[in-house]
Amino acid sequence: MVKSSKRTLQISEQAEALIPTPWGNFRMIAFAENASDWMPHLALVHEHFNPERPALLRIHSECLTGDIFHSKRCDCGEQLDKSLEMTAQAGGLVLYLRQEGRGIGLINKLKAYNLQDLGLNTVDANVHLGLEIDARQYDIAIEMLLTLGIKQVNLLTNNPDKIEALEHSPIEVLSRVPLIIEPRQENSGYLKTKKEEMGHLLEE
Repeated sequence: MVKSSKRTLQISEQAEALIPTPWGNFRMIAFAENASDWMPHLALVHEHFNPERPALLRIHSECLTGDIFHSKRCDCGEQLDKSLEMTAQAGGLVLYLRQEGRGIGLINKLKAYNLQDLGLNTVDANVHLGLEIDARQYDIAIEMLLTLGIKQVNLLTNNPDKIEALEHSPIEVLSRVPLIIEPRQENSGYLKTKKEEMGHLLEE
């Protein structure tokens, strides 16, 4: 079930700069409540993006272990790379939300990893720690999209919660675009849990 924020959002664009990447040039736009925020949410908007056309959109939650250190425990880093490649080809955008560990934070995620090494899956590990299975919220993403003037999207996701969140917003979801990543031996159990217990729309 999609959760709503308990506070009034007041984020706005604080700064932007051109970021050349291996996939193309993106404008990186930092969104935060104030300019002193050290961990703003980010929009990476391709240079050929046109807000008057439906946008290929990826909403990606931060995963330090996967995105930066290329951990094989998950598929997050590969998802981010593939998303940047696909949105560059389509003139779309990636929203990078600072919701580490499905919203439980890095410290708790590392504790959950230790429990997974003892045999628990990713869902049961969170429950054992007294945490939500998925604490992420997407109202910030919606506010960012509205600020960018986006009205229609083709959503690059396997997560039905993201689809539901946008369907309850002014943003029209025209289609879901699957994000297909080849499973690895190290993350096959993780992906199985995402599909069977969290309802992710993963291909066979």
